[in-house]
Amino acid sequence: MENTSRLHSLLFFGLVLLFFGCKQEIEEKAIPPNIILVMTDDQGYGDISAHGSPDVFTPNMDKLKSQSIRLEDFQVSPTCAPTRSAIMSGRHPFKNGITHTILERERMALGLTTLPQVLKRGGYTSGIFGKWHLGDEQEYQPDSRGFDEVFIHGAGGIGQAYAGSCADVPDNGYFNPIIKHNGVFVKTEGFCTDVFFTQALSWIKQKSSAEEPFFAYITTNAPHGPFIAPEKYKQKFIDQSYPEDAQGFYGMIENVDDNLGVLMDKLDAWGIADNTILIFMTDNGKTYGGYNTVHGETYNAGMRGFKGSVYEGGTRVPFFIRWPKVFKQGQEIDVMLNHYDILPTFAEIANIDISDIPDIDGKSFYPFLMNDSTHSEDRFRFFHGGRWPLNPENISGQDGTDRWVGTEETSNPDNSKYKKFAVRNERYRFVNNSELYDLSQDPGETSNIAEEHPELIAEMRAAYDAWWMEVRPLMVNENAPLADEKPFWVEYQKQEDSSGIKDWVKPELE
Repeated sequence: MENTSRLHSLLFFGLVLLFFGCKQEIEEKAIPPNIILVMTDDQGYGDISAHGSPDVFTPNMDKLKSQSIRLEDFQVSPTCAPTRSAIMSGRHPFKNGITHTILERERMALGLTTLPQVLKRGGYTSGIFGKWHLGDEQEYQPDSRGFDEVFIHGAGGIGQAYAGSCADVPDNGYFNPIIKHNGVFVKTEGFCTDVFFTQALSWIKQKSSAEEPFFAYITTNAPHGPFIAPEKYKQKFIDQSYPEDAQGFYGMIENVDDNLGVLMDKLDAWGIADNTILIFMTDNGKTYGGYNTVHGETYNAGMRGFKGSVYEGGTRVPFFIRWPKVFKQGQEIDVMLNHYDILPTFAEIANIDISDIPDIDGKSFYPFLMNDSTHSEDRFRFFHGGRWPLNPENISGQDGTDRWVGTEETSNPDNSKYKKFAVRNERYRFVNNSELYDLSQDPGETSNIAEEHPELIAEMRAAYDAWWMEVRPLMVNENAPLADEKPFWVEYQKQEDSSGIKDWVKPELE
């Protein structure tokens, strides 16, 4: 009898432990991961030391790569605003009305559901730190598109003010920039990239103690031109006799790398690294600041084309994704994936239903990350450089826009349909209606094999024609007149006249 009683007691306590153990495991699984997406501006696939760059030393990007799953055929748009809109919407940029980076054609169409709005369904709080570039009028600003915390510069770059651009704050610079923080302009202290990461880290630290998950979108304007870096980051390139632009370009990348290292260290120190997804990517191919080096031919990881090009070098970018608690580090995924696949992937990871959101082009790549799938549906992906001339009727009151203006005929998007476009599948890239490259044999796109594959070209062209017919009516910004006023200038002047521009209080991160 005594033995039976003891057996019952042991069984009872075993069941109790099993119950609470399972309960804890269920609760842990129920906590969605934090998500941090770091994206640089105009840094090419080859501008990482782990990718063979002879110019830059990026130990922290290299470290993150070694700890991550690497998406080796990750494709974006040829320029920045289109890529950003695809990430925010899960749709091709042309469906969002974005066919340029200026001329009011960088404004992401109103009415669509954005990534932070999707994540909000799962209890996420979202913050953006750096470059937005999807419209400067208030209805297009990130705080009107789902972000809870906003710390950004204006237009497509700090200090940008040329004709056709919405423009940043007047006379802004890379050092001590004026930044718009939750609707209020503040005068910061330090180099812009350091400022963006510091503010982002402060917000992440604050959110890490809360129960709710967060999404931090850290989007540096570096290494976009003008190519300006702190002297200590330029010095080694000065010593090696790099041209001035290259000193700034590569110096900015090494500065980003140091900030990425601080971010990774803080995630460890704050005990949130294990359940935080950390992504590093860039928005398009390498830009001209890094063309001229002391090593002769510009290093581009063997690819053809740079920023603005629809060849691989313009659209293939690095993409490292780390989730220590779940993902197996050191894996490589070679299937082609796209920027508009990010939104549905985040939704699946956070267990958020997006079946009610219409017209999403992207598909979740979470199964690849979990090794549940090794085969990608061989769908066609479409690329276009956009940037056709401005209709002369849309000049409005802006001066200095002559270089952008075309005729009624040349400004019609249909006349640029077969210019600067490409179609990709897993193996081939069809470019400019006359070139075909077998990327499995010719990753540098040097041998045009179009004449050998007329049936494939006909199939790709037919798919492209159907896609163009689908997206053409959605180019909603084509007839938008240039704004008479620059939104950031107007808001800045109004604040300066009323309450002044206060100093930013640099957060303590310890």
